[in-house]
Amino acid sequence: QFFFACVRDPNFTVDRVWEAIERANPNFGVFDKLIYRWFVIPRTQTQGQEIARTFGWMHARPRQGPGRVDTFNPYKVMFGFNIDQDSTIGTADLPPLFMQRPRQGLWLHWDGNNDRVEERNKSAAIGAGASEASLDLDSMKRVEDWIWDLPAPPFPKSIDAAKVAAGKLLYAKHCADCHAFGGKLTGQVVPLAEIGTDPERVNSFTMDLTARMNTLGTGRPWKFSHFRKTTGYAAMPLDGIWLRAPYLHNGSVPTLRDLLNKPEDRPSVFWRGYDVYDFDAAGFISTGPDAERDGFKFETSKRGNSAQGHTYGTTLTVAEKTALIEYMKTL
Repeated sequence: QFFFACVRDPNFTVDRVWEAIERANPNFGVFDKLIYRWFVIPRTQTQGQEIARTFGWMHARPRQGPGRVDTFNPYKVMFGFNIDQDSTIGTADLPPLFMQRPRQGLWLHWDGNNDRVEERNKSAAIGAGASEASLDLDSMKRVEDWIWDLPAPPFPKSIDAAKVAAGKLLYAKHCADCHAFGGKLTGQVVPLAEIGTDPERVNSFTMDLTARMNTLGTGRPWKFSHFRKTTGYAAMPLDGIWLRAPYLHNGSVPTLRDLLNKPEDRPSVFWRGYDVYDFDAAGFISTGPDAERDGFKFETSKRGNSAQGHTYGTTLTVAEKTALIEYMKTL
């Protein structure tokens, strides 16, 4: 968006850019001067403005901020969909990639639209700007091998063993069915009507897009074939959960303690991206002058940013919530 603002600015002219180049490098060669003045700068301006028009859909949606991305609306642009007639918001939080081996066969992406780790990886690369032809499969395979059995880092502070023991029982009762490896619903899609979280991300992945996604890689050994349309969000394993803040698919809840509060008691405004950790609440500090200085202002009132839903555990007592969080630090 910064780049788009630059090339759209009326001050982005050949003369002004050339003046800046000469100040930065007074010894610029005569031949280079001609090339830049008559070809490079004008081409940067025209091509940059064309790219800005192509991605104009971003300006009609709330800013993503650090740690989040709209993965599938760029696919719609790539496939030639009329994005001007599509107001969906696909912004989602970027999860860490721990222990991918036990995730093979679980429904992946936040909406559970694919159950193959390899397809998930390649689709992420293409969504970020790679083409089918430019995928460096050998390099991708090295990354896939690395994250296949990569464990989550352990919680870096001491943990109360008595609270962990109590929290383990609470986790088994209230969380394990959906979030423990081997849980009966882990890796399965929970319908929107039940989970109650923001619907924008699941609505953004349409039936038309599903069909087109399964055409990618045609004629190549890795052709996609596992994409599907769902009506909810996948229940994800919680290994390394202490480090996955902010929480929910859109990153709308700052800490685990906030997530265990009723939706109306969760923060409506906070700052994402500050890297100082709150070891008690299990999440990054998201309020105060330092967080405001370094972070991105997140407002849950904006489309796609709702912190509603996922009310599991919200009726526990304060002591039970503390014990549950203490146990979840060990996952």
